Amino acid sequence: MARDMGPKMAKHLVLCDCEGTQSIDRKTLEETTGLRCSKIYDGLCTRQIGAAAEAIGQGDAIIACQQERARFEELAAELDLPEPGFVDIRDRAGWTRKGEDPAPKMAALAAEAAMAAPAPKALDVVSEGICLVIGAAEVALPAAERLAGALGVTVLLTDAGALPLDRRFDVVRGEVRSLSGALGGFELRIDRLQQVAPGGRGAFGLTAPRDGGVSECDIVLDLSGGTPLVPAPAKREGYLRADPGDPNAVAAALLEAVQLVGTFEKPLYVRMEESLCAHSRAGQVGCTRCLDICPTGAITPAGEHVTVDPMICAGCGACAALCPSGAISYDDPPVDHLFRRLDMLARSYRKAGGTAPRLLVCDTAHGREMIALAARFGDGLPADVIPLELDTVSGFGHAEMLAALATGFARVDVLLAPTTERDALIREQALAEAVSGVGRVGLLDVADPEEMSRRLYDADRLPAQAEPVLPMGSRRQVTRLAAQALAGTPEEPLPLPEGAPYGAVLVDTEACTLCLSCVSLCPSGALVDNPDMPQLRFQEDACLQCGICKTVCPEDAITLEPRLDLTDAALSQRVLNEEEPFACIECGALFGVKSTVEKIMETLAGKHPMFAESDAARMIQMCDNCRVNAQYHSQDNPFAMGERPKVRTTEDYYSKRRDH
Repeated sequence: MARDMGPKMAKHLVLCDCEGTQSIDRKTLEETTGLRCSKIYDGLCTRQIGAAAEAIGQGDAIIACQQERARFEELAAELDLPEPGFVDIRDRAGWTRKGEDPAPKMAALAAEAAMAAPAPKALDVVSEGICLVIGAAEVALPAAERLAGALGVTVLLTDAGALPLDRRFDVVRGEVRSLSGALGGFELRIDRLQQVAPGGRGAFGLTAPRDGGVSECDIVLDLSGGTPLVPAPAKREGYLRADPGDPNAVAAALLEAVQLVGTFEKPLYVRMEESLCAHSRAGQVGCTRCLDICPTGAITPAGEHVTVDPMICAGCGACAALCPSGAISYDDPPVDHLFRRLDMLARSYRKAGGTAPRLLVCDTAHGREMIALAARFGDGLPADVIPLELDTVSGFGHAEMLAALATGFARVDVLLAPTTERDALIREQALAEAVSGVGRVGLLDVADPEEMSRRLYDADRLPAQAEPVLPMGSRRQVTRLAAQALAGTPEEPLPLPEGAPYGAVLVDTEACTLCLSCVSLCPSGALVDNPDMPQLRFQEDACLQCGICKTVCPEDAITLEPRLDLTDAALSQRVLNEEEPFACIECGALFGVKSTVEKIMETLAGKHPMFAESDAARMIQMCDNCRVNAQYHSQDNPFAMGERPKVRTTEDYYSKRRDH
């Protein structure tokens, strides 16, 4: 049981200069962050470990060392105390070129580490160890023999190899038609399925083959060596795939398989707001950005919106970066927490005396290692380059890039890892540059730590582009706010790359008949009508450029123009097309479009059998009420009925029976 820590203490920063290899400005850290700072130790993880234990015992300690994190966590466990927080100010700031002042960056990193992070959201996944091994008998059967003691194993043979007599596991033969699901919930459909018939003497036989067999399991071990059964197989939890010709790879897969038994927490990476989705309306497909970019196939159409399977989602965040409406948003952590981190880093850096910082976005695996190696064996990071660690960088889209520039960063670079999904980042970087200007946002695709350092040191040191603003609101709102801070309010809209989620709807007024099909299907309400007259209105700020209006227009009168209008005109409705309404020839009420009614009269009156007579043709020029009245009083009244039938009573039915 944890000790009673008494009244909650203010967070305090425990400092160590790592055997005197870095310079730490304790006063600047305290004044900038508001944290209580310890004296500066030089061997906190070794000969001064007692001081670390004392600091952990005080509660709410943040230890300024990431390298020995495991050691300090073990110490907290031995003392039966909560784990402390950690911040790396050595590899990311302290170990840099001589002559560079790391104090502002240290202060920024410490201030960010003191921020309270939102609690992660997750669901429990239960795996009972039901494992399906797929492959040829030569490889799959030995693997099953090794797993049989720990897992419930079934082998799906893909060749005509001999059947084993070992009954510790089941054996079937067939061909996988499809595989869906993830750890704890796989479902396979198998064609030409044959099961073992264990009765009788001699070798086992097989049942007759049949198609459409269904099997469920918790773990899939694919040793077939063929095409993966799922997209992005490395990202599908519970799906293990190894080259059958590589014994080491097979052994590693077996070891991983036996560890996939129990209850696991599956993070809920994204949040879905179905009402905001612009995927389709009335069967007309519009936005497919998330469907096109998802590497795992976790996103599928579900009527007018899409749905995200949390079990298959690997959390790359590309869908959230590209979603034009905010229907899909990253939630691990929420995007507003990321905006607050950006603001805290930039504001603390300036408060500590720094100017024009640069941001290096990296992941917690590859990026952290690259920075650590560059610092230990090279020049490390420049003092003005502040690293921002994320679990994945694929979801760092144009809104986040522009927000970083608007909070005071002079440049933003995203460090790519070998496993980073690049397609979304390339599109988002181009969109951010279209708003901020060339040279402010870049993708750093290097695998050598020394090369990474060299590029960052050699890059031009640009001044900050804007007076810092606080990014608040949705990603679309933050984009507009940041763009206005960076570009001011230009009179002309900023041109954007094709496929951007901002832009205008252009209408060919000569072709448009004001049928308003586009209005009825617009998912964001950017296109609206005027109930008082034939008019098509448009609010540019709300347009998602989903293309449904263009698809549904029967006259091909609509085109899309990707652009960003930063003036107030984009926030209000403007008329795209309007015409004079037609006045009813009976009551004078305005209805319809005058040109359309006249065109119909010209086309049908006296020519079509239904409108050959003048009275019938006149109805075309009447409003709804007058048209109904005219039809009611016409000779061939479609509303007229014959004589009302006599009401039949119970006695009528009884008398009919008696007659028979």
